[in-house]
Amino acid sequence: MAGAISKWRMSEDMARGALIGPNAVLQLLPQIERIGGAERVAQMLAEAGIFDVPDGSHMITEGDAARLHQVLRRDEPELAPQLASKAGRATADYILAHRIPEIAQLMLKLMPAPLAARALSKAIAKHAWTFAGSGSFRVVTPWRFEIVDNPIVRGERSDTPLCHWHAAVFERLYQVLVDRTATCREVACCAVTGGNTCRFDITLTGRAGA
Repeated sequence: MAGAISKWRMSEDMARGALIGPNAVLQLLPQIERIGGAERVAQMLAEAGIFDVPDGSHMITEGDAARLHQVLRRDEPELAPQLASKAGRATADYILAHRIPEIAQLMLKLMPAPLAARALSKAIAKHAWTFAGSGSFRVVTPWRFEIVDNPIVRGERSDTPLCHWHAAVFERLYQVLVDRTATCREVACCAVTGGNTCRFDITLTGRAGA
């Protein structure tokens, strides 16, 4: 279980070597290919400084993932939210297919939504290092998550929230395992506020989750 948010910020040198799950890159590549073909994928990988595409068997340097997401937002500002969301859903589908045992999924689906949300949020927190990297993840409630110093948007500034990939991962997992009407919205983003916290709220149709 993830504990309280760390009170200290990793140094730049330490953060540069921090790791994150390979799906932060791998699930984005098919979305880029869909809009621009293999050449566009190669171009964006080169711009992001990624010269060895992950094979999915091990964690990757979080800086590689962050730079690819940043290149996408810079080069395709209109399409980036949609593409990142699709990549997030694909990441969640990968987790469902390969990381959560079928019996555990069945048990969650049979639980009332509040109990399923509590159990799922604990599991997400336990594996937060795969999507938060050197950032710090916290379950505020089973329906609200926070990532402090989110590496995927670290140092960026925007008028709107940028963490579409994270929100889509959470939303898809909750839709499949808790309630099919679940939606996830980033209600605070460090890129917008200039602060250090990205906050995600999950709601069910017609009622707040919390």
